[in-house]
Amino acid sequence: MDMSFSPQDQAFRAEVRQFLQDRLPQRLSEKVRLFQELTKAEIEEWHAILNEKGWLAGNWPRQFGGAGWTAIQRHIFEEESALAHAPRILPFGIAMLGPVLQKFGSKEQQDRFLPRILDGQDWWCQGYSEPGSGSDLASVKTTAVRDGDHYVVNGQKTWTTLGQHANWIFCLVRTDPAAKAQEGISFLLVDLRSPGITVRPIVLLDGNPEVNEVFFDDVRVPADNLVGEENKGWTYAKYLLTHERTNIAGVGFATAGLAALKRIARGQMSGGKPLSQNPLFAVQIAQVEIDLMAMATTNLRLLAQAAAGQVPGAESSMLKLKGTQIRQAINDLTRRAVGPWALAFPSEGLEGANDDLPPGPPEAAGATRAYLNNRKLSIYGGSNEIQRGIIAKSLLGL
Repeated sequence: MDMSFSPQDQAFRAEVRQFLQDRLPQRLSEKVRLFQELTKAEIEEWHAILNEKGWLAGNWPRQFGGAGWTAIQRHIFEEESALAHAPRILPFGIAMLGPVLQKFGSKEQQDRFLPRILDGQDWWCQGYSEPGSGSDLASVKTTAVRDGDHYVVNGQKTWTTLGQHANWIFCLVRTDPAAKAQEGISFLLVDLRSPGITVRPIVLLDGNPEVNEVFFDDVRVPADNLVGEENKGWTYAKYLLTHERTNIAGVGFATAGLAALKRIARGQMSGGKPLSQNPLFAVQIAQVEIDLMAMATTNLRLLAQAAAGQVPGAESSMLKLKGTQIRQAINDLTRRAVGPWALAFPSEGLEGANDDLPPGPPEAAGATRAYLNNRKLSIYGGSNEIQRGIIAKSLLGL
């Protein structure tokens, strides 16, 4: 297995760096660097820049309007984007729904929805989790009953990330209550502007209403919006989650976060010396860096397998598990490096209004926000406890 980068890969890395230098707006990268919130318009602005270049959907084949990149090229782009503090590409349409439609959707669904994902006409969110059906996803209770040319949907979804901005949601719904849990679920595309839908925000620890509850009350959904076959949605859900869990690992985000942590530690003083020279703190940074290097090597192994045509399975659970632990450790050390300035946590610092902030590192408010917000990393996409179960069963045969 060859895990080295070819001359072509290195040339592509140079091309990505030049593009980011030329096209990434500095005001956006500065907000990302300081852990500040991006507005809906700012996220859409970056998506539009990437789409104009043809790089928004690097994971899509060219036949669907994607860049047709190899797994290695996608890794390089994600790593360089994170290091340049580019806004992340929202995964719901690009990395989650897009691959599902390309593999299981009808030609009509592909022609209708895929171009609208790319040009920003549709903002998708994910309707998987429910109260009592988080990691136990097969227990979803939201129902879809066939009524002529429509399904009538009733139920509730929760923890719907950025649902307040979305106009479409892809949902797991129960279409056969009498079937075994996994066998009675279907995959349905729902227009959030339909009558009977209510979106209610949930305020998180960091004060941001990033996630939402979505209520369905006799919502009529055209039967043409069913993806694949009725009662086969569990197959499509597992396919989507494999892509989601690999993405959650966030090697590029962890690499950029570690670089920021080191920079902050060099600028903060402890006992008359830079914090980076404190033996205990330096050891903790070193341990995180060692873990990240090991995970990055594992990631490259899986990329090499993907380049050879192999589909990731339980290995994606390994990346999700370790990747989220590393990112949370970096968030924790960054917050501690900022010291007492992290305690103030003024919301103005997250919105970019820094004129009235107390003195201290510019990353202070954002470091606390990142620490609080990213506690979710080990929960969503299937909790880390669930991932350990998958690894034990699938890879260790326990």
